[in-house]
Amino acid sequence: MPIQELVEYFNDRLQREHRSHFRPFVLKEGKAIGLFGPLRIESVFSPLRKTLQPDIIIGHTARISVAPDKISHLPANEIEILSTNTSEPTINSDTIINFDRLSRTVHMLNYLVLAHLEGILFLEVDARHILGIKQDHGAYFEDVIRQCGLQTKNVAIVLAINSQYVPYHKELIKGLSNYQHRGYQIALKLDYLSDKKEEFNLIRKILPNFVSLSAKNMDTQVENNRLLTNLTQFTALVELSGGQSIMHHINDKNTDSLARNTRFNIVEGDYYKTIPLDYISHSKLDQYGLDVSHL
Repeated sequence: MPIQELVEYFNDRLQREHRSHFRPFVLKEGKAIGLFGPLRIESVFSPLRKTLQPDIIIGHTARISVAPDKISHLPANEIEILSTNTSEPTINSDTIINFDRLSRTVHMLNYLVLAHLEGILFLEVDARHILGIKQDHGAYFEDVIRQCGLQTKNVAIVLAINSQYVPYHKELIKGLSNYQHRGYQIALKLDYLSDKKEEFNLIRKILPNFVSLSAKNMDTQVENNRLLTNLTQFTALVELSGGQSIMHHINDKNTDSLARNTRFNIVEGDYYKTIPLDYISHSKLDQYGLDVSHL
């Protein structure tokens, strides 16, 4: 189905579901745009590469680019909550669910528009979205994927995990299990290397396909003399759980070397825009052989 027809299909669908004349999807200059209250939502894609062969792209992360739009259909306090991405579980779940669905549909449409993109599409889902839906997680978006001519196995559902959601782990595990049963791949995202055990227990219980860690301010997250040890333990745990480890936000050669020497499988960041695509490191990886059974 042509992209313009898909845009109209999803506009018709939301119009029926919400009994509204508002049509939130727009195709402009070859890009899909979503309108949500005063927000104008666009897609930004970043390639995920094999660590030892960065010329090989295994997929793309999708994030939203938000700009103000002229017409407001949403209370100001809810817009502020959405745009700052707070982690408070008590926010109106319908608002979160609608925002999440609209954003992911925009990403899917743009993924199809940009035909040169390849591999798995990584789409982040707000934990409040998962908590707000009681059953059949992924069913709604499965139809979006099918209409776009893709399969759920081409999509990785990304969940950012932190200590605020420890009381809700049972519900999150159930929701992610529903996604897994529908064929989606699962990715867990940690913003920093935590010494808390809840995140590692969640990895063991969910057995995600991917677990990612941000390289931002990594030298301040743990003591420098333990950084290599802690990161290698982390990647070993992910491997033991049957998944692949990802390091995001790699912006220089030192961080790239850190990802390779601590055995991250996949990397992402601006650094790879500055090196030849056929760059392959032949440096020997350090051998750690660390025990992660105590984590």
